[in-house]
Amino acid sequence: MEQVFSRTIRAGHIKETPQEHVVVADETARAALAALYGLGGIAKLRGVFVLRHERGGVIAATLDMQAAVTQTCVVTLEPFEVRIDERSMLRFVPARSLPEGEAEELDPESLEGPDDIPYSNDAIDLGAALAEQLALALDPYPRKPGAELPEEYRGEPEAPFAALAAKFGKKPR
Repeated sequence: MEQVFSRTIRAGHIKETPQEHVVVADETARAALAALYGLGGIAKLRGVFVLRHERGGVIAATLDMQAAVTQTCVVTLEPFEVRIDERSMLRFVPARSLPEGEAEELDPESLEGPDDIPYSNDAIDLGAALAEQLALALDPYPRKPGAELPEEYRGEPEAPFAALAAKFGKKPR
């Protein structure tokens, strides 16, 4: 897949002293990301990466992301503004050091640490990482503040076969 938003840096330029890189999506990138993620718009997308070199070409990163997006409420279908302000821990790992073709077994312990993002040819794509973190931060079922379900959809759902049971005069289990 072609990257919609890309800002690359050279991993080899990152040494022991932490480096700060500010990545800001321009209007074209924000429009492309909004279309990709099904958003009404993205007014702001900014990330501040603090990078430091670890062993074996691994680059540890802290990302402070700020975004302003327009999402559609799942209840009212009205657009509304959402502000995102999140901190993420990431690790950029040389692709050659990751196992190929093996299905990685996930356990709760492995989900707690920073996300490992592969890179190759000494190029780390901070724009792609920022776009990915935005996608992860979006609420998959956004609800406008104060939006409530209509009365007929509230309460306990019926048993799935209750209507059939009533039709045939049987009591559902």
